[in-house]
Amino acid sequence: MTIARTNDANVIDATRIEAVKVEYYQIPLAEVLSDAKHGDHTHFEVLACRIRTKDGYEGMGYTYTGGKGGRAIYSLLNDELKPFLIGKDAARINHIWEEMGWHLHYVGRGGLLSFAMSAVDIALWDIHCKRLNQPLWKVAGGESNTTRCYAGGIDLNFSQEKLLNNIQGYLDRGFKAVKIKVGKENYKEDVARVAAVRELIGNDITFMVDANYSLTVETAIRFAKAIEKYDITWFEEPTIPDDYQGYARIAESTDIPLAMGENLHTPYEFNYAVQQAKLGFVQPDASNIGGITGWLKVANLAFVNNLPICTHGMHELHVSLMASQPNAGLMEVHSFPIDEYTTHPLRLDDQARAVAPDMPGTGVEFDEDLVKPHLIKQS
Repeated sequence: MTIARTNDANVIDATRIEAVKVEYYQIPLAEVLSDAKHGDHTHFEVLACRIRTKDGYEGMGYTYTGGKGGRAIYSLLNDELKPFLIGKDAARINHIWEEMGWHLHYVGRGGLLSFAMSAVDIALWDIHCKRLNQPLWKVAGGESNTTRCYAGGIDLNFSQEKLLNNIQGYLDRGFKAVKIKVGKENYKEDVARVAAVRELIGNDITFMVDANYSLTVETAIRFAKAIEKYDITWFEEPTIPDDYQGYARIAESTDIPLAMGENLHTPYEFNYAVQQAKLGFVQPDASNIGGITGWLKVANLAFVNNLPICTHGMHELHVSLMASQPNAGLMEVHSFPIDEYTTHPLRLDDQARAVAPDMPGTGVEFDEDLVKPHLIKQS
């Protein structure tokens, strides 16, 4: 009997990266949004990386910022990673992920490099899923095609009246969970805002708070004790993300579970946090943890430590990742409306669960008519 054999060299040649295109956008926000540490947000930046293989498959990956640092990420993508990627085998996603990290490790471990790596990695996963003719939620794990979610506001600059109107808007859209920013100079103002929100939403809505690492350990403990009676699901980033022992001290002093992750940019940092900070929830962001590959590494870390995996930002992509995982907690629906500039904006089902796209690939495609006016540069 004759067995037909595939010419491996031809297959690998077909999957090699032939072209890389980088785009930089500045997208204005409808109104100024503020938190305790990042200040005012007037726009957000999107960096897109489009990769084409020799056999014609194309993938789009991206990352985003709160309005600063985008040009540096563009330079990393265009000047450093673009020439590095040409000729690589796009099918070897984890290998490329490791190579990118070590290629610029000395000058870029974590930080901006992780943002740039994320855009490349997401594009490679987009190609991978398209080759399989499957949606990301199936390829990444396949647990479900929906996930629990919450509306996360950047609202520290809102008056209490505007804050409550904003929260009511979330409820009107069908959300069953909400989060507000805290971190006022006098933490008692935050306590009053928490009380007002809980009174508005009643007892059945899940409620979280986020200090954007603005508090000292001592103030965070005082604040946490003052709001315990309002049934808070988690207290996010109470203090600086580097102080894992400080998180542990806060966790030991309150009944409210702690959450963190958007400022941890390598799986190793997440490992330190899980082992030392006594977290209740972990929140990796695929835009700055090295893309889908990095996010899944953290999801597996959370799984083996019996922790729920959650997210920060870019809900149009995270919906597929969260749906794919057995230990999914709550996905953040962020105030930066990236999905409004895509062909498949996020939607909720009648159970207030976010629904993952069923199209082959990551499910994220930018609407060219919407994003083109905001293009700053491309190469």
